[in-house]
Amino acid sequence: RFRIAGCSDSDGEEMYTLDGEEMWYADFINKKGVEPQPSFIDHISYVEGTYETAEANQQVCRGNLENVRKAMK
Repeated sequence: RFRIAGCSDSDGEEMYTLDGEEMWYADFINKKGVEPQPSFIDHISYVEGTYETAEANQQVCRGNLENVRKAMK
């Protein structure tokens, strides 16, 4: 299982995968978590609060991005 997360000034991504398949991702535009799993598998759900954690991670990421910019100057 992998977690992919990243950010920029205007965009962000947080996603969980299993065996190369997307299992969950944060839809920051619609402010919700999405579980795009095919109907032929047993559905895997993520715990309540996963989306809120992804939002908080984006704030940390943007803060770290700003700190790196300052340090590089």
